[in-house]
Order: sequence, then structure tokens, then C-alpha cells
Amino acid sequence: MPPRNRPRLPATLGAITLALTAAPTLPAEERVQMEEMRITGQYLSIERLNSIKTPTPIIDVPQSLSIMTAEQIARQGFTSIGQIVDYTPGLNSSQGEGHRDAVVFRGVRSTADFFIDGARDDVQYYRPLYNLEQVEVLRGPNALLFGRGGTGGVLNRVTKKGILGENRTTYRIGTDSLGELGTYIDNNIALSDSAALRVNAMFETLKNHRDHYAGDRIGFNPTMRLQFGPHSTLDLNYEYIDHQRFIDRGIPTGTDGRPVPAFAKTVFADPELNTSELQAYLLRAALEHRFGDNLKGNISLFYGDYDKRYQNFYVSNYNQTTAPDKVTLDGYLDTTRRQNTLISGNLIGEFNTGELGHTLVAGIEYIDTSSEQDRHNALWSTTNKDKETFTIARPLALRGGIGINAAGQATTNDFTRDLHDDTHVNIDALSFYIQDELAISEKLDLVIGARFDSFDIEVFNVKTNETRNRKDSEVSPRFGIIFKPKENVSLYASHSESFLPRSGEQFSDINGDKNKLDPDTFANRELGIKWDLPQGLSLTAALFEISKNSPQTADNDPATLDIIESKIDGFETQLQGHLTDRWSLAASYSYLDGKHVERSGPTGNRPRELPKNTLALWSSYQLTDQLGLAAGLVYQDESFIDNANTAALPSYTRLDLAAHYDLSARIRLQLNIENLTDKLYFPNAHSTHQATVGTPLNALFSLSGRF
Repeated sequence: MPPRNRPRLPATLGAITLALTAAPTLPAEERVQMEEMRITGQYLSIERLNSIKTPTPIIDVPQSLSIMTAEQIARQGFTSIGQIVDYTPGLNSSQGEGHRDAVVFRGVRSTADFFIDGARDDVQYYRPLYNLEQVEVLRGPNALLFGRGGTGGVLNRVTKKGILGENRTTYRIGTDSLGELGTYIDNNIALSDSAALRVNAMFETLKNHRDHYAGDRIGFNPTMRLQFGPHSTLDLNYEYIDHQRFIDRGIPTGTDGRPVPAFAKTVFADPELNTSELQAYLLRAALEHRFGDNLKGNISLFYGDYDKRYQNFYVSNYNQTTAPDKVTLDGYLDTTRRQNTLISGNLIGEFNTGELGHTLVAGIEYIDTSSEQDRHNALWSTTNKDKETFTIARPLALRGGIGINAAGQATTNDFTRDLHDDTHVNIDALSFYIQDELAISEKLDLVIGARFDSFDIEVFNVKTNETRNRKDSEVSPRFGIIFKPKENVSLYASHSESFLPRSGEQFSDINGDKNKLDPDTFANRELGIKWDLPQGLSLTAALFEISKNSPQTADNDPATLDIIESKIDGFETQLQGHLTDRWSLAASYSYLDGKHVERSGPTGNRPRELPKNTLALWSSYQLTDQLGLAAGLVYQDESFIDNANTAALPSYTRLDLAAHYDLSARIRLQLNIENLTDKLYFPNAHSTHQATVGTPLNALFSLSGRF
């Protein structure tokens, strides 16, 4: 029996139609272009180096995933990963100390499970969206394809590549009512029948509702596609990012454990020293060759050079009862210099063994990371410590590290004298993986695979003149079963595992007794359904459980380990597609529950950053061939800021609106309104006294076009 015929235009659109179904009816000239986009976007394919590495339709993937294309990103006026997270089921955002993307995947916070064209992109920074074809979010542990981490999910950015045989330029200019300005251009040039150059570039001046906030961001990304005959393609890619911004760590909580509304307009920071600076140079190359109709291979190389510096002050303590007009500030200066080199290769084949059809992927990956990071604590002249107390005011009596403390004394900070840590890290990681998608019959598929990771880390602690080493070897299995009672319906069950080395996601914890411990391990079990309804809607739903096993040195015997286990359970569902030819809908709901576990057992407390209910809705309607309207809603339940459950973020509902008008087939005016009701809300936090103040009513005006 040959492998199951997987149609190139399968009935299911799954998560990938999130953007396409929201697109309004267009004039005939543009409608042709949109149909072409639909064809290339129906399933994840190896040609675009997307997440699952095999040309498998969404309906046959035994796990939850969501995809948002560049079209939908533009329609909803998004400029950040955090805005995408708001409309993605199972995810919420963390503050990330005001200088980095931080996503909570099904209750598991991560600053490192980010990828670009399938290559690990684990430095802590805000990732731009200007050069993306789409953003893919795979939920549940994903170690088989991505290696360490990926405990709750991964986020992969797929960049735009050169298009052979086409000359076109698109542009977008936008500004919002808070003063932010962005310009973007995408230019594709056909150099010959077998070569194309594509250049994406952006410039953003950053501004928001908070005092002192400012910055700018530059992105430049030329890429070239070369075709060598009918079977080989080479993509070459260079990207430069320069990003500077003010760091805002939010406001403190009061005696009720909630952020204090009276401080919503107060910035607890130094206008000059709360800054982040990043320069990144990224090189990527991907070669693909088709050996025949049923066998193809690819090899990719990635090199990233990151230089980051950030310094900040933030509220570390506030007591509304005893000192309602005073806050204690802490601070630090942190630098990171990192070079990542990644080489990976895959073979993907489709073949038969007797009555079984196989889609097999086998791969190898090597990562070399060199990272130097140091941190200096603040040091105040009045306390000779890293903390100082100030009177609450707008603005605080602090600028350039010089201020007047709450006692009326002049004080000065020095970021050079108190070295907290200085480490040089070298990592060698080698991985092998194999996965087979077996077509048992027309109605039944199995997915079986495993990955072997060897993770070797060496840390030189400059402060103590000490070198520590650790090597972890782990096998991460994956198993899935897919039953299709009908071509447009699939039922699946899956089990997958992942691990996180004791060094942590940013390689910071390999000192003292922690050096002796085994990695944390994670397991995900998921049951789900994917169903394409006849009227043009797609429904997906999943029940899941994530369990974590964390080894810790036993209190009564340091030579032995206690295994601390915790679990997060949840449910999520998505409904998306066309209700009519002019009306489309994308809706999602998530339910998450869990318990925090310590050495003595379950505490009864809920893990931090775990809202029980989240809901997102985006609906668009095309009134005429030129005019379209859309509305969005985001709801997030109350969530705790700390594991002790003493501080919390209140629940909130945010309403968004959008409208566009096509002046011609090539020029569009667009308006996006965020937080239509101007609600005061607090979307995330980093710790008890660092709660983010959400964006108030904000209108984004943009002009886009092509020529």
C-alpha cells in the first residue's frame, strides 16, 4: 500500500488559516495574489524550513499548534511577539523585566524557547516582526525536533525568502496616537530565472503611554534565493538588528496584593539609566536538494552574534500600610555577549514496507555556544548597598544615578563597584533524531520518534576563578496516534518528553550543589480533535497534562536526590474560518489549572502566571469591495504574580477594533484601535512589585501598498 495520498490542498486549514480566513474580500486584481498565498500556506512543508520538518497536513499532526501569517499580523496591527501571544490559545505573556520577550507556554515561562527558521534564538531580546512570513507556535514539549527546553511549547519565526521570477515592492508606514512611528519595506527583485534578491527593512521610533519611554529599532534583512537546476535551492540570509529602548519594570502592589491604581502613571525608574541596547548580526544558509520524488534532504547553517547591555532600577519593596509614600529601589547593570553556531541536516523520505506507508525524517544537529555575561549590582553612596528608599513622586527624585532619598539626603549610585557575577560559558550540544509517520490504513496513522541529546557545558566563574563542567545525555521520545473516521476529521493522542539541563535556559545555574543535579524532565500527554466543518469553519480542541520532575538535593542526605513533581492540566479550543463569503471568525479559549509543589509536597497554591481562563476573538466583515471592519476581544482571568499567591493581577477584558479602506488595488488605508474602552489593566508582571500597566486607548494609522 503506498503512503496515504496527502493532498496538496487538504480540506483542513487548521491553525494556519487564522490569518487567511480573516482576510477580507478584495478586488479581483488582488484576489489572485491572495489565492496564491493560500496555496503555499496550507500545510507546513520542509521547503520553508518550518517547524515539523515533514510535508504533513495540519490535520495529521498529533499536537496543538497555531500559525499566524504576515497578512494577519498586518491586519491586526501587531508589532510585537506579545501581541501575537494575546490571540494565541494556551499562551500568556510575562513581563520579561521590560527588556525581552517572555512567553508562558501552558503555564511554563520561557525566555529561550524561540527559534528563527528552525534555528535556536535564545538570547533575551524583543524580536521584530518586519521580515516574517509567519509565526508558528507548537504547544507541549517539543524536544524531538527542537532539543532541550520546549517544555510548554516553542515559538518559531519563519522569515521571508526570495521569490523567483517576480519583481515587487510592498511598503507600510504607520503612526499611533501615543507617538510611535514605523516604516517597513519589502523589495523582491528577480535577478534571473534562477536567482532572486529580497530585502526587508524597518525603522521604528518607540513611544508609549509611560513617562520617559523612548527608543528606536532598526532591522535590515537581505536574502537571496538561488536555484541550481530543478532539484536544488539555496537560501542565503543576513540580518542586522539595532535596538535601544527605555526599560519600564512597572508598579508595586498594595496591601490587597493588587497593583496600586493610583500609581498607574508613575514610572519607578531612572529616566537616563533604565535602558537596554542590543546589536545582533545573524547569518543563515539553507540548502535543499530533492534526490527523487520521494526523497529530499536539507542542510542549514546559522550563526548569531549578539551584544546586549541593559541596566535598570525597579521597585523591590513597598509597604502600603507602614510607608504608603515610599518605595525601595534595587538595580543592576547586565551585559551579554554571545555567539551561537548551529549546523543541522535532515533527510525526509516517503516509502513503503509491505502494507505500511512511511514518512521518515532523520536528522542531526550540532550547536556551539560561547557566552560571556556579567552583572553589577547597584551601589548607593548613602546605604553602601544595592537598595535605597525614595519618596513616591512623578517623577522620582532620581536622574542619571543621582537623587534625593526619602530622608532628604543626596545619594549617588555606582554600577561599577559591586560585581555580582561574571561567567564565561562554552556549550557543545550534539543531537540525533528520527521520526516515522506510519500510514497504517486510510484511517489510521502512527507517529513514533526519539531524539538523543548530548549537552556539554563548561562555566568559568571569573569572580571565584573556578571552572565547572557538566555533561548531560538525554533521550526524548515521542509517540502519537491519529484516527480519521472521515477525511475532514482526525482524533489523536500523543505523548512527548523534554528536558532542561541544570544550567537553566540561560546557563546561569551551575554553581555549588546545583552542579550535581540531573536535568529537569517534562512529559506531555494530549488528546485532541481537528475537524473541518462543511460551511468553511475549522474546529480544534485538546485536553493536555504537563508534568515536571525536578531533582533536588535531599535535606537529610546531600548525596541523594528528592524528585519534586508538579502538574499543569488544561483544555484549549479554536474555531476559525468563514461564516459567509464576507464574514470570517477566529476564536479561541483556554483553561489551565495546576498546583505548586515543594519538597514537602503540594502547597495548595497555584503556580504564578497561570490564568485559569483566557479567551480571544477576532472577527472581520467586508462591507464593500473597498471597506472592511474587524473587532477583537481579549480576556484574561486573574493570575498570581508569585508562587506564594500573595500578589495577583486582576482579570481584564480588552476590546480592539480595526477598519481598512482600499483607495485602489494597490493602496490601503488602515486604522487599528487597541483598548477601545480605555480600560486600566495589568497584563503581566515579573515579581510582586513589578506589574505592567497596560496600554490605554491607542489608535494606529497606517498606509500600505505595493508597486
